[in-house]
Amino acid sequence: MNITLPELEAAINYWRQQRPATGDECALSPEVNILAGVYALMIFHRQKEIPAQQLQPGAQSLLRAWQEQKTA
Repeated sequence: MNITLPELEAAINYWRQQRPATGDECALSPEVNILAGVYALMIFHRQKEIPAQQLQPGAQSLLRAWQEQKTA
C-alpha cells in the first residue's frame, strides 16, 4: 500500500488534534514529529507517494491508527 502526500497531511492533522503542540516553544508531539519527518523527506525527494513498507515501524503504526479511526 502506498501513502500519498495528501493522506500523510491528513494523518498529521489528525495527530495534531489528538496531541497538540505544547510548551512555550510549541513543540510538536512525538507522533506529529515522526510523520512530519516522513513528510519533509517526501517533499525533499519530490515523491508524491511512498510505499508504507519503506516507513519506520513507528510511522507505520501511526498511519495504521489514523486509517482505523477513519473507518470507525
